Amino acid sequence: MGVCPLCGPKLSICCTIISIWGIIMLAILGAFFQIHSPALFEDIPKDEEVWKNKNYSMTYIHEKYEQTAVNCFIAAGIYVFFFFFSCCQQRMHARASYEMS
Repeated sequence: MGVCPLCGPKLSICCTIISIWGIIMLAILGAFFQIHSPALFEDIPKDEEVWKNKNYSMTYIHEKYEQTAVNCFIAAGIYVFFFFFSCCQQRMHARASYEMS
């Protein structure tokens, strides 16, 4: 008698695919934030007043780029956890269907 899976076989496959996409997308996005891509300037969480008080210093902007990159890498790590969870669910369903036949 094995452990009961928490989600169905189709949901576990869907979650696996979404997790793979999330890992790839957030890793690439984090890499582009890490290299301070100008295309992502509008996406960093900067406070205009604080930036103005710092005389529009680029070190403030670089700190915000790096903070956002770390956030992307953390989110990618969370997707890795869900990827392994979904894969375990798939294996449980495969094992259960093998034992039934």
